[in-house]
Amino acid sequence: MKRTALLWVAVPIVIILFGGCSNTEVTKGPGSTPPAERGAAVGTGGAGANVKSDGEFVHDVASKIMAGTELSRIALAKSTSPEVKAFAQMMIDDYGAADSKLKSAVSGDATDWPAQLDEKQKDTADNLAKQQTPDFDRGYAKAMVELQQDLAAKLESRLDVQSLAEWKTSAAGRAQQKALPEPTVEMADVPVRPNKSGNEITVKINQWAADVYPVAQKHLDTARTFAAKDARRTESSGRRQ
Repeated sequence: MKRTALLWVAVPIVIILFGGCSNTEVTKGPGSTPPAERGAAVGTGGAGANVKSDGEFVHDVASKIMAGTELSRIALAKSTSPEVKAFAQMMIDDYGAADSKLKSAVSGDATDWPAQLDEKQKDTADNLAKQQTPDFDRGYAKAMVELQQDLAAKLESRLDVQSLAEWKTSAAGRAQQKALPEPTVEMADVPVRPNKSGNEITVKINQWAADVYPVAQKHLDTARTFAAKDARRTESSGRRQ
């Protein structure tokens, strides 16, 4: 996924998706054939777990991408923080790129693609839209942490377990007390490999997950950094009162 150096420079000061969507439209995608805080900031999840069918997996992650995009659009409109706005725009751009690449990867097979937010996602977006700064920024950061944790866990189910463990170990060691390194540059020497499969569509989906995963973890680390700063700011304000 593309991003500018400017946004990643903002990471130290910068600052989700939920379940599958019940409202769907038929589009091109995979069929349902099953396939053959710093260091700790690297998310844990479902590597090696039972993999859902291709159709279910794609529907699930596409729904999360849609929800995260909507939350970030709200952040652009509501937040008064330049850092939050920069993060929100980055998320919109990266989610859009990921969505387009996923659609390209699964083109050729029909599946249900989420058409709109499900009820739970809509409630989250509606509640967030009612909040004002600083409560808004706090709520957005919390939602994005939850989103990226959930998304990363879903992606891990499509990754090679050994390469995932190596990536996490390297990421934790390089991050230590600073932000997680930019994944496509500083961690390019530790590739995340997709699970193998004899199914052509599954191979493409797994490769997509391997490409997206490091960036999703970077987003998670950034959102956690923002949420931690907000918590410290709130705690300090409470002591002064």
